[in-house]
Amino acid sequence: MTLIAGPCSAESRDQVLSTARGIAANFPHAIFRAGVWKPRTRPGTFEGMGAPALEWLKEVKSETNLLVAIEVANAGHVQEALKAGIDILWIGARTVVNPFSVQEIADAIQGTGVPVLVKNPIHPDIDLWVGAIERVLKAGSLKVAAVHRGFHQYLKTQYRNPPQWEIPIRLKEIFPQIQVFCDPSHIGGKPELIESIAQKALDLGMEGLMIETHCQPEFALSDAHQQVSPYLLNQIIQHLEIRQSPETSENLLCEIDAIRAKIDRIDDELLLMLAERMKASKEIGEFKKEHNISILQIKRWRKIIRKALKEGNNLGLQPDFIKAVYQLIHEESIRIQSDVLKKKVNPLKELPF
Repeated sequence: MTLIAGPCSAESRDQVLSTARGIAANFPHAIFRAGVWKPRTRPGTFEGMGAPALEWLKEVKSETNLLVAIEVANAGHVQEALKAGIDILWIGARTVVNPFSVQEIADAIQGTGVPVLVKNPIHPDIDLWVGAIERVLKAGSLKVAAVHRGFHQYLKTQYRNPPQWEIPIRLKEIFPQIQVFCDPSHIGGKPELIESIAQKALDLGMEGLMIETHCQPEFALSDAHQQVSPYLLNQIIQHLEIRQSPETSENLLCEIDAIRAKIDRIDDELLLMLAERMKASKEIGEFKKEHNISILQIKRWRKIIRKALKEGNNLGLQPDFIKAVYQLIHEESIRIQSDVLKKKVNPLKELPF
């Protein structure tokens, strides 16, 4: 597992070095991260120390031997970072939303060979994430990884940025060759959620974690509420379990393949049953057309859902899962019935000759 840790922002030489020493004491192979240029929503807030902070990161490398990583938002940042010997660059969520900015960064790194991390965009738009990674890959970067940091939404949840795990899983399918890391600090927004989010990420096969770490989190100039101390970072990592892949053991592979074969058979049966279900939807659509009955029968739909939730609960299935599955089935049934009602009768077929 790759561990990337360090403060949200590089605030002072003492803060940077103290945090780096605390991390290196337990994780000598970690990557030290720090925000040098901080894109903030409103002016007047702390926007990072800028280029002078690069000197502090050079001291971190010299003293601790940790690799160092910073966020870049334009070509100028890239040039200054590379001149300072920064090992890894990352493109932040606010920058990923702008293809022009990403392309500018991609052009600036071309031919440098510097590793690049690409965070997901603020909102759950996988095409923006994919596009940003493609731009970096086309620039010739051979070391590209994605960072999942959750997605902003206006509804209040327990998370600062709900993870929507299906999106990074989909990204993995699109780019099986690149590693995906998780940033549980930005997803959770508070220290007590970091461990469970990190474990979930590892269980889903993510290869690393980026955790905001500060020598004195309570005095941090940005994201104070979600940073952890080097001591707490060590506690979190020690509690995590890294699962092995079944491919590493022939016996495990045989056992899991047997279970997978069972799942495949059930999936085949599900597809056949769904096909039958949709045939029945077409039949009822034709009946409704013949008797001039409207498609949506809300009382019937509510009855179906109540019955499904009750039976699903008896079978140990989660209500949200039942609702989601039946909603998809219902939407497809409505689509099929709508297509039936749209079909016009050919008047020639009704002629007596």
